[in-house]
Amino acid sequence: MLHRHRELCERAVDPLEIAAGLEAHGITDRTAARFRHRDVFSLAEELYARSPREQVPAAAPTPVPAGPSAFRGFGYALLPGALAFGVAAAGQAWAGPAAVAATVAALVWPGRAAGGRFPSLAHLLAAAAVGWAAYRHGAALAVGLALAVAPGHLVATAFAAGARARLDGSRALEDFADRTRPLLIAAVAVFTGAAAGAAALAGTPLPVAVPFALLLFLTRLLLRHAAHRGPVCAALALALVPVPAAVLAAAAGLLVHAALALSRASAHARP
Repeated sequence: MLHRHRELCERAVDPLEIAAGLEAHGITDRTAARFRHRDVFSLAEELYARSPREQVPAAAPTPVPAGPSAFRGFGYALLPGALAFGVAAAGQAWAGPAAVAATVAALVWPGRAAGGRFPSLAHLLAAAAVGWAAYRHGAALAVGLALAVAPGHLVATAFAAGARARLDGSRALEDFADRTRPLLIAAVAVFTGAAAGAAALAGTPLPVAVPFALLLFLTRLLLRHAAHRGPVCAALALALVPVPAAVLAAAAGLLVHAALALSRASAHARP
């Protein structure tokens, strides 16, 4: 096991990173039991201890304050809503296209790429889906989606931090999954409320705007946490169908996929 995963074990900064990497390679608690370990976390601790690395004195853990990058990220998240709302308030005809471009650009910011081929396909489908929705329902919908980017950024950041904390405190993969799914549901609930407020501010109907905002929020989460982009692209493609329930069905399906994908420890390993 150590020879097979030597590179992962040698570059890992802690046993949790090894556990997440092992899970990504299909190692389960049952597999760990064959190596006389109670779970993958216990196996990861032994692999970490056996792996050669430079001995660096351990520093005492200290709280890390929010740095310039955190404030810069939140500032970037404010831009789509500010741009879209300002252009719409000025009565410009290109408010809809500007809001669509700003909203889809926000999906690219989080960084870590999802798995699979055609890395830009999800973003292209998101642009098509949001543009088509803005064409059908008016520029106010696109403005509402742009306003939801900032709360989406905050909720996604809080979810990532909470999941990482649960990973630090978990002793089995099933335990981590059981503790992470309620966190995801809470994040979705909080964002849904924020999206409803953004839609009301933009003056677009909630039954139209909220499912679309939720679809984009889940897309952002899954892309950020390197989930496979196949289900993401399928959900965005479904949102292009000109049927009222299509977007709601796409968001519901992507929520089920997110509950499975984001409850894996490998989704929260350090980039």
